[in-house]
Amino acid sequence: MTAITRVGTTQRWSDVVIHNGTLYVVEVPVSEEADIHQQTREVLTSLQRLLETNGSGVDKILMANIYLKDIADITAFNEQWDTWIPAGTAPVRACVQARLAHDGYKVEIQLTAAV
Repeated sequence: MTAITRVGTTQRWSDVVIHNGTLYVVEVPVSEEADIHQQTREVLTSLQRLLETNGSGVDKILMANIYLKDIADITAFNEQWDTWIPAGTAPVRACVQARLAHDGYKVEIQLTAAV
């Protein structure tokens, strides 16, 4: 059986889980009072750091699940997402409106990436 690597593990979650050459990560914004633009920047910056620190990268994302508090924010979100994803490496992606864990969160992203 292939080992499971867990990074930043607490009682409730791990920051990153890696198994069989695949990395799993979820990220939320730091600034709950910020607008969708700042929250998106925070989440994408954090995701990029987590990917690169753990042997992956933005160009290795296989699948993305994007949760927006208000689907009307999709245009603002996509403006940043489209410049963040390197040309020709777009992952499979879903983007839905969802009730998020904290009232201040406007975006949450779940990624699966190759290592």
